[in-house]
Amino acid sequence: MVSELTSAPIPPLRADDHVRGPADASLAIVYGDLTCAQCALAAQSLRTARVRVAFRHLALARRHRRAVPVAIAAEAAARQGAFWDFHDALMADQGRLDDPHLWARCEVLGLDVERFESDRRDPSLAARVARDARDALRGGAATTPTLVLPDGTLHPGAPDPTLLARIAVA
Repeated sequence: MVSELTSAPIPPLRADDHVRGPADASLAIVYGDLTCAQCALAAQSLRTARVRVAFRHLALARRHRRAVPVAIAAEAAARQGAFWDFHDALMADQGRLDDPHLWARCEVLGLDVERFESDRRDPSLAARVARDARDALRGGAATTPTLVLPDGTLHPGAPDPTLLARIAVA
């Protein structure tokens, strides 16, 4: 449903979305920023719930100078099969987001740092991050995190236990 505050519906699950959780669980799409403290709280809550999560970027440079570069870095890690490990490492320590810390995370995760750096420069990764943010804004997601619930409604902010229970039974 498109409301008067949106210009397009939130796209359904895509083949290139980063998804984790039980295949038979209800799906929540999370529009998040890997530099956002509230997103870290949401990620922690969602990890403990029986929910299938799809992560999409709502990285905006005007909110945090490292938001877009860190989102692109996560996409570079995804090319080596480590999106969720990289995501979790970032969410666990948001105070260290500059390149040397990203490289150190790659090393800890066993990623090829040279390939990671090469992939970060691929314009298709920046385009993917921009696409996610554009879709979020067009769909009415104005803050991070924003959860797209199984019924298509948007929930701004980290989920509380009541909402997690509602998602789990949807």
